[in-house]
Amino acid sequence: MKRLQTAKWPLGILDLVLIWMALFSSPTQSAPKPFGIDKRVPWTSSHVAGSPEPPSPYMAALAFPNLKFDEPTVITRAPGTDRLFVATNTGRIVSFEDRRDVKNIDVMLELPSTTDPRNGRLINRQIQGLEFHPDFQNNRYLYAYIREHFPPPVRCRISRFETYADNPLKADPASELIVLEFPSIGHSGGSMKFGPDGYLYIGTGDGYGQSDPMATGQDTSDLLSSILRIDVNGTHSVKPYAIPPDNPFADTLGTAPEVWAFGFRQPWKISFDRMNGDLWVGEVGQDTWESIYLVKKGGNYGWSVKEGPQWFRPERPLGPSPLSPPVVSHSHAEARSITGGFVYHGSRLSELQGAYIYADWETGKIWALRYDGEKVTWHEELDDTSLDIAAFGETHKGELYMLTNQDGRIYELARRPEIPESQKPPPFPEMLSQTGLFESTKDHKPAPGLIPYTVNSPLWSDGAYKDRFIAIPGDGKIQYVNDDNWLFPEGSVLVKTFSIDMEEGNPASRRRLETRLMTFQSGPQGREQWAGYTYIWNDEQTDAKLLGKDVLRETYTIRDAKSPGGTREKTWYYPSRTDCMICHNEKARFVLGLNTLQMNREYDYTGGIDNQLRTLDHLGVFDKRLPAEPARLPSLVDPSDESHTVAERARSYLQSNCAMCHRRGGGGNADIELLHDIPVDEMLAINIDPVHGDMGVKGSVLLKPGDPDHSVLLTRMTTREVGGMPHIGSLEVDQEAADLVRKWILTLGTD
Repeated sequence: MKRLQTAKWPLGILDLVLIWMALFSSPTQSAPKPFGIDKRVPWTSSHVAGSPEPPSPYMAALAFPNLKFDEPTVITRAPGTDRLFVATNTGRIVSFEDRRDVKNIDVMLELPSTTDPRNGRLINRQIQGLEFHPDFQNNRYLYAYIREHFPPPVRCRISRFETYADNPLKADPASELIVLEFPSIGHSGGSMKFGPDGYLYIGTGDGYGQSDPMATGQDTSDLLSSILRIDVNGTHSVKPYAIPPDNPFADTLGTAPEVWAFGFRQPWKISFDRMNGDLWVGEVGQDTWESIYLVKKGGNYGWSVKEGPQWFRPERPLGPSPLSPPVVSHSHAEARSITGGFVYHGSRLSELQGAYIYADWETGKIWALRYDGEKVTWHEELDDTSLDIAAFGETHKGELYMLTNQDGRIYELARRPEIPESQKPPPFPEMLSQTGLFESTKDHKPAPGLIPYTVNSPLWSDGAYKDRFIAIPGDGKIQYVNDDNWLFPEGSVLVKTFSIDMEEGNPASRRRLETRLMTFQSGPQGREQWAGYTYIWNDEQTDAKLLGKDVLRETYTIRDAKSPGGTREKTWYYPSRTDCMICHNEKARFVLGLNTLQMNREYDYTGGIDNQLRTLDHLGVFDKRLPAEPARLPSLVDPSDESHTVAERARSYLQSNCAMCHRRGGGGNADIELLHDIPVDEMLAINIDPVHGDMGVKGSVLLKPGDPDHSVLLTRMTTREVGGMPHIGSLEVDQEAADLVRKWILTLGTD
């Protein structure tokens, strides 16, 4: 009776509602939705182990396990002390004892940062070179090669600092004396060394951008694209240094007297052989070649008439000296940003004495060569690492250290231990059918235990179709660290097959081109590491063969009724193993598509449509339960899905296609950060001058709100010529994405 008294509806109407709900509510609504895969099947057929290459003779070992630095660029020594000194892009110089168990560092100098009033951005004075005066014990002078971003213009500065009289390990910021300065938007060089003659040698780049737009490479009237040589002990009426009288152009009218040699694009690290005084330079190339030069007085090393051994702009006038060839050059199949090293004169690796040791920043490869003055007598790859080696350092005893930029650690070369016969892995599969990944390779039917997947925002692959699978051995589990970081168990393999239609618009004509593997297994010193491999499908589409270490390009004829003659050509880029690891780098955590942001979406399994995270969670693939229901977890969006905002779509595209490198420490040497969740005004892009030039459009900046035509980010996306992005892997512009980014730029600044 109480219910009747308090009811707001008449009894008959309420009862009718209850009856209706009982009759028409489906009992299946409360039943749990089926999972995409009901039960996990262990993958037990793997034959993907080891490497197709023989073990390298050396390996990179941590030299100081307790030390880590923030964006280091230089490691060097100082006269009168056994300590080592590290400089960073954050404007710091620190020192520490050369002792393996050292735990403490001492700050020698910390340059103040500035704030750009145009955008509020905090700007560090980047130290890219550091050298101590030969008489440092008495005069307490040290020299820093500083990249200055503000106030404009961007420029490079050689500054001298003095340490305190009562503390030679602490420099006085107020003691700064600007020795010389020159404009340099990009390719700033950044290395200095005192030569055996007591003069300071300075490596400068071409200063502007792609393809030497100011043609300064062969122009000796300025300080760019050169090795400079100055006397910091001498005096001059207006300069705090003197010109050595035997400099090659000291008395040449119209030539900068500081120039010792010229024709460099980006000399990244110079060094002198302590035994004979030879000057070695690592030269970063542009399109095709990375080079090592042995530099002589007055030498012309080609840029931008030549790039290493290859003609680049042969129509440009030559400078005042004949061209000198590199000692060695590496194609971009194996090197992409060379780091010059030292001639080794230590005792720990006696077999390498007299060899010049150097590396590549992007690929992590380390080489050594011997040169008799006329020819290379020996040249060998010492190790293939995943390290971004930014600099080498030489101790007083001639031992070498390697400095990495991303993880900020110091390594040394060590002999690789011999692997006992019983521990050697079986031969690496030469054919895809031998990997144990497919039950039927011909039918592209995965082996039991492989889990198919897709991603929210795919990497652009020249319009190819992709099939993706996760292969985790046995009952291995993925460690769910956070939404952006999943750690895979040893032996995991990620599989992706690329296909194209041989007749436009006809799926029945689809042809498999390649299957790429990302493999995770134990590496040197017990460190697990990822490696990438490509298998190329045969014409019969029955199997695929392992590609060697180098890049391959193949051209296919596509039937297309809209093309003249009814056909068109499509060239496909098969990546080298080096290419794979440039994008799958350490800062991007190696695995690009398998994280919560990309996997939080539905997939059409054979068991039905289900959210991928929900299915993986149900299968027990993760080491712990999901932190929340998928609907409450973050995700990228499909850039082609117009139900989302232009900003969401564009930022998701940039995250999946660009941010693996364009994030702090990711390998892109511009400061721009393209992670999807960074506020636009913190991307280091709005109205920021481009490091590598304006791509021929004057007045361009990285991102100009409301003006896509003067935004270099878009300009680079819309070309596959010099300076195009991405710079590897793709031969065709993603026009749909370019149109999307154009729309997004138009919306910027409209709030």
